[in-house]
Amino acid sequence: MATHPTSDVQVLAGRPFPLGAHPEAGGVRFAVASTVAERVEVCLVDDDLHERRIELTERTFGVWHGLVPGVTPGQKYGFRIHGPYEPKAGLRCNPHKLLVDPYARRISGTLTDLEAAYGYADDPDGPEPSTVDSLGSVPLSVVTSPGGPDTGVKPEVPFEETVVYELHVKGFTQQHPDVPEHLRGTYLGLAHPAVIDHLIRLGVTSVELLPVQAFSDEPSLIRAGRHNYWGYSPLGYFAPHAGYASEPGREVEEFRTMVAAMHAAGIEVIVDVVYNHTCEGGPDGPTLSFRGYEATAYYLHDEDGHMADITGCGNTLEAGSPTVVRLITDSLRYWTEELGVDGFRFDLASTLGRPHGGSFDMSSTVLTAIAQDPVLARCKLIAEPWDATGEGYKVGYFGSQWAEWNGIYRDAVRDFWRGESGVGDLAFRLSGSSDLYDHTLRRPWQSINFVDAHDGFTLRDLVSYDDKHNEANGEDNRDGTNDNRSWNHGVEGETDDPAIVALRQRQARNLFATLLLSTGTPMFVAGDERWRTQGGNNNAYCLDDPTSWVDWTPTDESEQMLAFARRVIHLRASSPALRQPEFFDGRTTPTGRPDLIWLRPDGHELEQADWQDADRRTLGMWIDGSNSQSRTREGELLTDHSWLLLMHAGAEPVDVTLPDSEFGETFERVLDTTSPDGSPADEEPLAAGTSLTLAGRSLLLLKAPRAI
Repeated sequence: MATHPTSDVQVLAGRPFPLGAHPEAGGVRFAVASTVAERVEVCLVDDDLHERRIELTERTFGVWHGLVPGVTPGQKYGFRIHGPYEPKAGLRCNPHKLLVDPYARRISGTLTDLEAAYGYADDPDGPEPSTVDSLGSVPLSVVTSPGGPDTGVKPEVPFEETVVYELHVKGFTQQHPDVPEHLRGTYLGLAHPAVIDHLIRLGVTSVELLPVQAFSDEPSLIRAGRHNYWGYSPLGYFAPHAGYASEPGREVEEFRTMVAAMHAAGIEVIVDVVYNHTCEGGPDGPTLSFRGYEATAYYLHDEDGHMADITGCGNTLEAGSPTVVRLITDSLRYWTEELGVDGFRFDLASTLGRPHGGSFDMSSTVLTAIAQDPVLARCKLIAEPWDATGEGYKVGYFGSQWAEWNGIYRDAVRDFWRGESGVGDLAFRLSGSSDLYDHTLRRPWQSINFVDAHDGFTLRDLVSYDDKHNEANGEDNRDGTNDNRSWNHGVEGETDDPAIVALRQRQARNLFATLLLSTGTPMFVAGDERWRTQGGNNNAYCLDDPTSWVDWTPTDESEQMLAFARRVIHLRASSPALRQPEFFDGRTTPTGRPDLIWLRPDGHELEQADWQDADRRTLGMWIDGSNSQSRTREGELLTDHSWLLLMHAGAEPVDVTLPDSEFGETFERVLDTTSPDGSPADEEPLAAGTSLTLAGRSLLLLKAPRAI
């Protein structure tokens, strides 16, 4: 490695915005923010790791900038920041560390030498900086041309019609037999016709991708020889992760091609974004980017200059910093406008509402900046409404434009079907969680309902394990939550007992059907429909192996679950009353009945005492479809059949009486979870007032004729 003379380079002033590296006539304009820097060098690196340092002398608004002639797209580069190294004040500038551009559109290479990347000599909080040069041991930024393949027309699926499918780019296709081997685990693999066909036939409207912004392994994983599979360890907020490209260096083009394929199929792309912490970790972590520019502008610090952590990941982005607000909003607009993304799921979003680490404020600067942005306001904005602290658990507290992962829904549905709760809380969850969302000008579809997610048990494991089994993660089974609210049905893990296997499968169908038939936006995890297991691991974040990958091998169990999932999803799609965009409020419908009625097994309405009965395991939900509040894309109101959902979580069968003729003369069985694919064994219409027997732990959906 060598540094070449730079005195003959005539750097033009250029402009401070937009930040990053942008090809312009005759060269590339570089711009990077640091209000504490004393000197800034942009460093051009060739394939042999020879480096040419060029000083940027123009500083405007705290942004160092200059147009360097002769530089072209494809050029690798980084920055060196000369400035104060005062750890006790939170400042850690060190020109010996080559830094990734926070606005880099491409990032090349990986962290290979931790010692070279540490910014400190011995003590992370000591006064001595490291003098080891990190060039050759850290990732590099790459100058990128704008544009690429057209991402197509955005589907703009109405939220009330949305079904979210959470998947991992690599894990979804890594074992797919119809995807060419060189495309498996890549963006182009996800764009393959066989994959698109599966999504269309399944009926999902929106894929939610686990993090695809460039990420890096944490030091603890590097030392253990492991990798961060999930990707919740961001290094760059603009660059698509290079590891998912089938051809190195083409990750931007391939990502855009994948988005175009989804859009052509009418499927939205939602990206899981991690604007709460970075891969640099705590003060003992490496200096790869943000820390080296101006640590106090990017990271939360206490009054004594120590890094604060409310994410559990070593550091926390400072939501009250203008630098961070600009970084987040610029990044989101780039992914929306340039890469074609339709929406975002914000990991640990409560941190964005806690500027300076204080109490949560739904009107915090960054949350407001996102919601009022004319580009971002048209996106689906989904918050994970918690962080690593008790103060951060804020389900139901975000602003009017935000949807939320509803963890309360997850817990209530799990508890009901494992026989640990009555029906009071369940009724709120089935009907859209009005107790959480109706008071903040929100709609029921802003409740993202789920019973499982990437973080936790799969659907199959939820009914197969009482306890986590995370030994393969290398942390002595200490990682992952202990609050699983799961049930193994008598045997821990796999079993050949046909009675237990059948019960587990029925319980999985109960959970899945409840999810899709609840008012709100359903989300489930890729592979649930194929009966995927992780062997009881509820935190497989570092397992890039078949444990985490979707298994496409057809079995009787996987084919039955797939058929059931398709049936329920398409049933929801064709039934406006089952996906209403307004909260039920007891309004009188054209039939003269209320929009929603809760029923006991005897066919009568629940009374106050019934709601307080913790041992009640059976609930009937009548939805009047004559005034569903759903609309066509042109805005016309839709009518539908009326529906009767019967749920029984008790172990023994129970007799249920159908409502009298006031609700309809006949009822048709449409979905029955005692059947492997959900098809009712008997489709003969049932007369009003008929008594029928619900099997233990089962769900039955009946349809009444249209009343108008």
